[in-house]
Amino acid sequence: MLRLDWNIVFTIINILVLYLILKKFLMTPVLTIMQKRQEMVDQEFKDAQVKQETADNLKKKYEDGLAKTKEESARILEEARQSAKVQYEAKVKKAEEDARLLLENAREKAENERQKTFRDLESEIGRLAMAAADKIIKERAGKQADHSLFNQFLAKAAEIHDTDRN
Repeated sequence: MLRLDWNIVFTIINILVLYLILKKFLMTPVLTIMQKRQEMVDQEFKDAQVKQETADNLKKKYEDGLAKTKEESARILEEARQSAKVQYEAKVKKAEEDARLLLENAREKAENERQKTFRDLESEIGRLAMAAADKIIKERAGKQADHSLFNQFLAKAAEIHDTDRN
């Protein structure tokens, strides 16, 4: 049979009392502290999650703003390219028009100069012809014949000169 010793009974009672005392004074406060710590950790996780969501929202807004800025800069760049192209085409057109006008003016001046030179040559040829005719007439005929030939030549030269002016 089993024999009970009083020491064992007191030891069991002591253990039970110690257990109850520890439970009351140690376990309850420790569990309370652990529960508060758990609540604090849970609250920090919730705060971190809220902050993460806020950060994600801000990141999304930033990315949207960046995308809009890129689109706007691309639009502005395209507008600048179009404007530059229009200005370039206008300048090229103006330069072509200026070149055409310069060429026309140069042609007109050349034509005027040619006509002036032609008139000067005609005048010089007429003068030389008159001098040659005068010399020939002096050598061949008398004064009366000279006058008659000279008057005919002048009339003919004046006719030619008048026709050229018209």
